[in-house]
Amino acid sequence: MANESAGNNGVFSDLLTAVGDLAQQATDMAGSAVKTATDVVQPVGNAAVQLCTTTINSATQIVESVTKSITTALTPKP
Repeated sequence: MANESAGNNGVFSDLLTAVGDLAQQATDMAGSAVKTATDVVQPVGNAAVQLCTTTINSATQIVESVTKSITTALTPKP
């Protein structure tokens, strides 16, 4: 009977080790997935910020140009 008990302990130990290994692998995979998602999203975010900045700068230049043209047209000529 002592041998049966010792054999069962080995089986349960192996089972718990296997479950623990699977849990660790799942945790590692989840962490890797989060890192991968972050690595993908960051360049897209940077590109979006750059696009917005470029668009705003272009719009500002257009407004300045139109304002200058209007001012030049309205200025009396000697």
